[in-house]
Amino acid sequence: MTVKLSKAEKKIQYDKKLCQLLDEYSQVLIAAADNVGSNQLQNIRRGLRGESIVLMGKNTLIRRCIKIHAEKTGNKDYLNLLPLLVGNVGLIFTKGDLKEVSEEVGKYKVGAPARVGLVAPIDVVVPPGNTGLDPSQTSFFQVLNIPTKINKGTVEIITPVELIKKGEKVGSSEAALLAKLGIRPFSYGLVIQSVYDNGSVFSPEVLDLTEDDLIEKFSTGLSMVTSLALALSYPTLAAAPHMFINAYKNVLAVAIATDYTFPQAEKVKEYLKDPSKFAVAAPVAAGVAAAAAAPAAAAKEEEKKEEPAEESDDDMGFSLFD
Repeated sequence: MTVKLSKAEKKIQYDKKLCQLLDEYSQVLIAAADNVGSNQLQNIRRGLRGESIVLMGKNTLIRRCIKIHAEKTGNKDYLNLLPLLVGNVGLIFTKGDLKEVSEEVGKYKVGAPARVGLVAPIDVVVPPGNTGLDPSQTSFFQVLNIPTKINKGTVEIITPVELIKKGEKVGSSEAALLAKLGIRPFSYGLVIQSVYDNGSVFSPEVLDLTEDDLIEKFSTGLSMVTSLALALSYPTLAAAPHMFINAYKNVLAVAIATDYTFPQAEKVKEYLKDPSKFAVAAPVAAGVAAAAAAPAAAAKEEEKKEEPAEESDDDMGFSLFD
């Protein structure tokens, strides 16, 4: 015979369990659990079994346990969870990959009917087609201004109709019509709101970032730092190469404008004194390129010679134009 525990004893057991999880895990997903049933929650627990644990409870009790745990252990990192414990939320403690666990949680969604007074999480559109309802049910459609016609003794919707917009409350007429049509427009499950990882709290969208996204963001940040450093003439590792090149250009400009010279500037001054050297240098460069391309051209010519000529229609004894 099982002994019933008092409320105080249940709180003590809950406190022990939560403190044990706080000691053992360093990663937590904070998930909203609105409209999630007990059977659905049990399926989620079963799907995550082995690497993750789902813990539900009253926010006040969870806050108190976290504060007591922080005082006892001196670990203040979990205090970052306190501002996130708002509304109907649960904690998913995990040792697995956060993205994989988040995707696994997202698989367990259950369709739900539109109940009166419920705020619609999405737009609800009734598709056109045969409803299977008899003509006596047309009053529902008339109240909601849905165009219909009678086809083979049943009501048929002519065009798609946006019945409920996202954020609107479901009315009694809309709920009754969707129930008659057998439409369950909404789906509910645990929705990851925040991610806790070793003291850091961030949005779940961060889990969707790929290596390419990180490289792109890093490159953008690097270019901004370089531009700022160049504008302020402040040396940084990213801006140093550009600063050296700009400095070389400035020194070269001074050397050209004055009698001051240095080895790297001599060649430039030579070209400026005698521009005909540019004309000499250009054919040389073109000759080098042509010499490099010659073997490839010769090889192509050989290939063409080796290919047997195709027989014409005349050679085969007839012509297409005869």
